Amino acid sequence: MMPITALVAALLAPLYLLLTFRVIGQRRSTKVAIGDGGDKGLTRLMRVHANFTETVPFALILMGLAESLNAQPRLLYAAAAALVVGRLAHAYGVSHSPETFMFRATGMVLTFVSVVILALACAFGAIGRV
Repeated sequence: MMPITALVAALLAPLYLLLTFRVIGQRRSTKVAIGDGGDKGLTRLMRVHANFTETVPFALILMGLAESLNAQPRLLYAAAAALVVGRLAHAYGVSHSPETFMFRATGMVLTFVSVVILALACAFGAIGRV
C-alpha cells in the first residue's frame, strides 16, 4: 500500500484538471485546435500545463517507489509538501503575464528538492535491499 503517494496524487489531481481546463477554455476562445495559433496567452497556459505533466508523474513514481521501499514517512511528507507547494507556486508564477518570477523559481526549486529527496530515498532503500 502507498497511502502517502495516493494522498499526494489526489491533492495534485485538482490542479492538473484546472490547468487542463484552462488550456481547453483558451483553445475554445481562440478557436485553435492544434498548437498555439500564435496566441501568447495559449502558449503560456500550454507551458504551465506541460511543465506540470513533465514533472509530476516522475515525482509520483519516485514517491511510490520510495514508499514501497519503506522510506521514512516524515521524509515522504516533506517531499510531498515541497512537491505540492512547488507545483502550486510554479503554476501561479508562470500563469501571469508578465510572470511572477519569484513564484516560478520557487516552484521549480521546491519541485527539484522533492525529486532529489525522493531519488535519494529510492537509492538508499534499494541499496539496503541488494
